[in-house]
Amino acid sequence: MRDFVDGTAYNSEQGNRARKLFAAVVLAALDDAIADDKKYGNGPEQIARWARSRDGREVLSCAGIDPNERVVSGLMDFVGKGVRTSVALSREESERRHAAEQAEAA
Repeated sequence: MRDFVDGTAYNSEQGNRARKLFAAVVLAALDDAIADDKKYGNGPEQIARWARSRDGREVLSCAGIDPNERVVSGLMDFVGKGVRTSVALSREESERRHAAEQAEAA
């Protein structure tokens, strides 16, 4: 019984690591689309084309993201804002957005 539990825990851990790896690929695709948007002005179209492609749907699914049209539009909106993923995920950016929201509410 103990071997079964250890094997299940190991497999679960492997799955979590694989999901994180595919999530990193999604973040890299977003950064590439943002760079394309700044350089060529076609970033949202690029990320939409990628997300709708067979490979893009596979990567999104492996990252634990349902590859539907709502997700595609969200990715396009994110790219359209032009904020790199590393900045968007940082604590400083989160605090800045929170302060801006509170300033708007007041």
